[in-house]
Amino acid sequence: MAVQSSRTAEIVRATKETDIQVSLGLDGAGKIDVQTGVGFMDHMLTLLAVHGFFDLHIRAAGDLDIDDHHTVEDVGICLGQAFADALGDKSGICRYGHAYVPMDETLARVCVDFSNRPYLYYNVPLEDRKVGTFDTPLAKEFLRALSLHAGLTLHVDLLHGENTHHILEAVFKALGRAMAEATTVHDQLTGQLSSKGTL
Repeated sequence: MAVQSSRTAEIVRATKETDIQVSLGLDGAGKIDVQTGVGFMDHMLTLLAVHGFFDLHIRAAGDLDIDDHHTVEDVGICLGQAFADALGDKSGICRYGHAYVPMDETLARVCVDFSNRPYLYYNVPLEDRKVGTFDTPLAKEFLRALSLHAGLTLHVDLLHGENTHHILEAVFKALGRAMAEATTVHDQLTGQLSSKGTL
C-alpha cells in the first residue's frame, strides 16, 4: 500500500501581510499549540485538531492593526497546503468523511471529500457580527482557503442553532471529525480510492 509514511507537513508562508508557520501530523498524539494572534481562531483551530486527532502547531503574525482578515485567510491557505502535503497523492485514504456535531441547542453537519476538486458549500446563516473580536464572516473565508489549498470538497450545513459561538464551535468540531475519517488509512485499499483510477 503506497501511503506516505510520515503523514506530516510543514508550511511556511511570508508575505507583506502575514508570516505563518504550520506543522501538521495526521496521526497525532494530541500535541496542539496554536497562536495566531486571533483568540477565537485559536480556539476554533484547537477544536479542529483535538476532534480530528491531529498534531498541530501554528505560529502566525499578521497585520491585525488593520483587521483579522489576512491572518485568518492565510492560516487557512497554509493549513490546506499542509493537509495536501501530508496526504501526498492520497493513496490509501478513505477520502470521504462526514460528521454531525451537537453543541447545546446547535447541530452542525460537515461532509468532506479529498477529491482534488476544491469546492465550498457553506450554509451557515449568521449575521455579520463579532464573537469576542472575531468577525463571523471570516469563518467562511478560512474554510474557503482551506478547501482550495487542500483540494477538498467541503459542505457545511447548520441544521439548527441560535448561539453564534455554539454554531461556529459545532462547525469546527464537525470539520475535525469529518477530516479525521477522510484521512484514515483503509487497510484493504491500494492506491487512490477512485473508480477512474486516479483523483
